[in-house]
Amino acid sequence: NGGTNFTYTLPSMVDGLAVAASYQPAGANDESDTAYSLVYTGVEGLSVSYGAGSNDSAAGSASNSDTSSIKASYIYGPVTVAYSDHSHDNNTATADQDTTAWKVSYTVSDAISVSYGEEEMKSGTAGDQDASYSRLSASYTSGGMTISAASVSMDNVGGSTASRDD
Repeated sequence: NGGTNFTYTLPSMVDGLAVAASYQPAGANDESDTAYSLVYTGVEGLSVSYGAGSNDSAAGSASNSDTSSIKASYIYGPVTVAYSDHSHDNNTATADQDTTAWKVSYTVSDAISVSYGEEEMKSGTAGDQDASYSRLSASYTSGGMTISAASVSMDNVGGSTASRDD
């Protein structure tokens, strides 16, 4: 590729909606690539984002891929809830990956907060087990000092149920 890239950010069409798009023209042994994103923040406390794009080498190449992500978060008083879903599809099925995550945070006071979240990752590799993660954390802040603690659990990290992967 010659390194030419076109990026365009559209003016606001609706209050709180931002749209951006990019295009990478085809080059020697490379197909053109495209991507776009939408971000909506038109409701107080709410943020929703979606993005998608392609990364294409030569036509039919095993490294050609499409990726999309969506995420949303909402803040209501002391509570924040967030969710995300990411999908990566490759011409080589074993390189596919889907990840879903969510988290809830609660601010007890100006000094104390707690949160809990989970994530699951699915691999395109045949026989792989879904990897899953969870985390519970708490923190206390006083002046310039913060004390925090976390409990983290990981299962099937290497894509198998072997004890080394938990």
